Amino acid sequence: MHTSLVGLLTAVLALTSIASGHGNHANVQQNKVGEIDWATFHMQEEHHIDTFDAGSFFVLHDYDSSGAWTPDEVRKTYGLDDPSTAHISEEHKQRVVRDVFALFDPMNTGVISRSDWMRLVTAGRKLPDFGLGPGHHGDIEYEYEIHHFEKYHGEDAKEEDLTHPEDIEHFKLHDQKEMADIKLEQLESMRIVESNIPQKFRRNL
Repeated sequence: MHTSLVGLLTAVLALTSIASGHGNHANVQQNKVGEIDWATFHMQEEHHIDTFDAGSFFVLHDYDSSGAWTPDEVRKTYGLDDPSTAHISEEHKQRVVRDVFALFDPMNTGVISRSDWMRLVTAGRKLPDFGLGPGHHGDIEYEYEIHHFEKYHGEDAKEEDLTHPEDIEHFKLHDQKEMADIKLEQLESMRIVESNIPQKFRRNL
């Protein structure tokens, strides 16, 4: 979106007074345990939705529209594959998924059906709050837009306003992805030279 600004923003990064004056945005995504349940916290922080019901929550996080949540979908909803949880051990992440399934898959089927979800939520069960944050599960563009740009800039933001550390890091990621895509295109367009292929990998004609 703003990839042409990377040079400008990198230069601005040197102005530490701007970066330190703005501060860290991480505090706005700390778990609000005790104030609201985790599903509400997730919807507010990750989707900017305040009003929802159990059915709409289920459908929104049924990523393959199969009518059931798989362990991978629960893992994704809790943001366990997002870089923000990279410091969490794999054992801990698997335990999170097991705990959710212990609550919402009473027959141990291996999936959480919509009917079980609706019945158990109506009975008062809630998704546990494991203290791992709001559950980031969008791509880098979505996460930047919803967690930073919308909150700290808005549609009327000018190029010179995009000086926060989060802006600079986002555009660096864009640069890296662009370079990776260019390299991949170059590799895919290269002509295969048979003489460069080791004999053991060649097809015997």
